[in-house]
Amino acid sequence: MSDLEPYRAFPHLTFTRPHEGVLQITLDGPNLNAVGPDAHRELADVWIAVDRDPTTNVVLLTGAGKAFSAGGSFDLIDGIIGDYAFRSRVLKEARDLVRNVIECSKPIVSAIHGPAVGAGLVAAVLADVSVAGRTARIIDGHTRLGVAAGDHAAVCWPLLAGMAKAKYYLLTCRTLTGEEAERIGLVSLCVDDAEVYATALEVATELADGAQAALRFTKHTLNHWYRAMIPAFDASLAYEFFGFGGPDAAEGVASHREKRAPRFTGPAGD
Repeated sequence: MSDLEPYRAFPHLTFTRPHEGVLQITLDGPNLNAVGPDAHRELADVWIAVDRDPTTNVVLLTGAGKAFSAGGSFDLIDGIIGDYAFRSRVLKEARDLVRNVIECSKPIVSAIHGPAVGAGLVAAVLADVSVAGRTARIIDGHTRLGVAAGDHAAVCWPLLAGMAKAKYYLLTCRTLTGEEAERIGLVSLCVDDAEVYATALEVATELADGAQAALRFTKHTLNHWYRAMIPAFDASLAYEFFGFGGPDAAEGVASHREKRAPRFTGPAGD
């Protein structure tokens, strides 16, 4: 039986073995690897399978083609806005994605190139080592969509980049290049675009060949910094999904589809 057999339960993700002990997970889908409803569920749950996999020491997370991930698909967002049961399901998945990445005992290395937005960005930034290309485009687009910045941002952006930079980028939704993301501390390394995958694989290989107990206990201990922020994360996620039920989220999606500036008219909520 192939050592990739446990991952047949995740058909919307692609799995390979670039090195012994390294599991490569590739986001590979239409529209620059946009995350649809099924892929969103799988991206939340796959970390439990990784944690239990005795053949995997390290995960290398990347995106196929020209992008890491363009974020949630319109199908996913439309479902969140229009269907309360669907919104409730995706809220739980978004919570599980963050918590499962934090609790996965195996080190995770992300290779970030092109656009990195939404659920893919969650795992990319929460990865234990993040390698970004110089022209990578990292965007937390929540407020541009008309909802509060939820997902992973409250857990790690202020800790990694400082509160001033976190507020600036989360409130404005401005794009971070890989160079700027490294400069402010949001990612571990920035390299030339052509070197992103090779550098990430080199780091993953080094970790896969290392002392596993030492690495895993180090990760577990450091991640207590993230665990301490779980109450703030839960609040941010609740506010985000509350917003998906309001008029600003509908306008935000419409403006994306129509490629125009949004005209938000919803109540301020204060």
